[in-house]
Amino acid sequence: MTGPLLESVGLVAHRDRPEAHDLAARAAKWLGDRGIVVRVPTADAEAVGLGPFAGGDGDAFVRGLDLVITLGGDGTMLRAVDMAYEHGVAVLGVNVGQMGYLTEVEPDDLDDALERLAGGDYEVAERMVLEVDVVSSGPAGGRWWALNEAVLEKVRTGRLARLAVDINGTYFTTYAADGVIVATPTGSTAYSFSARGPIVSPRHRCLLLTPVSPHMLFDRSLVLDPEEELRFRVEDARSVVLTLDGMVRGELSVGDSVTCSGGPRPARIVTFGPRDFHQILKAKFGLADR
Repeated sequence: MTGPLLESVGLVAHRDRPEAHDLAARAAKWLGDRGIVVRVPTADAEAVGLGPFAGGDGDAFVRGLDLVITLGGDGTMLRAVDMAYEHGVAVLGVNVGQMGYLTEVEPDDLDDALERLAGGDYEVAERMVLEVDVVSSGPAGGRWWALNEAVLEKVRTGRLARLAVDINGTYFTTYAADGVIVATPTGSTAYSFSARGPIVSPRHRCLLLTPVSPHMLFDRSLVLDPEEELRFRVEDARSVVLTLDGMVRGELSVGDSVTCSGGPRPARIVTFGPRDFHQILKAKFGLADR
């Protein structure tokens, strides 16, 4: 779909990259000069040199925005999507990182991208997310969302995580492994890929279950329908930590459970036309033409 004209834009910049700070300041001035309200998360504002644009955190930051622009790598993009998802706000990524699978714009193209945004000359693509429900008395308890993946992983070196897995309410197996990853197609090129999971086009909808260094004969990934449900139960006292899109949500105890399924609606990602995922993959991995 074509995007609406902009009245208010949020900026989320990588806190530790000076280039991201400079680009955020350029974007804030460009937008402000054209009467577009600019808002920056309060927790970030001073660190990135945009104190006057501080506009709250969490829901307070994103509520009422037309768009969020990130200036950083894929991690910054994932952080912004986490903030924007429940409010249905679209996110545009400017690549000030390395791989940049999720980002749409290179730094040299920022001014052109802003012109197109201001004129409504952009599209919004939809990406599947994970819905993650955690039953725990610790900080991880509650409902969460993830664009890339949910990871249940051991905390201590030399120990294994033991996780019983139910699929659609029926016991499947117990993984003895360093951890397990439940990824979306978007996340198939992230941690799941490093654990030898398959690469899946982001146009597809599915759940990918990939064990991390399993100590068992069954070591393959499972590809499941997004409407199916995976439930993991912590089986022993060896500490397990839950991480969603690179953000640690907390440690889990014996008997705690994590249920993953496809989210009720997609995340919204700004593009400037169709992206050829396979050519992006080729470029990022430096694949030869022959």
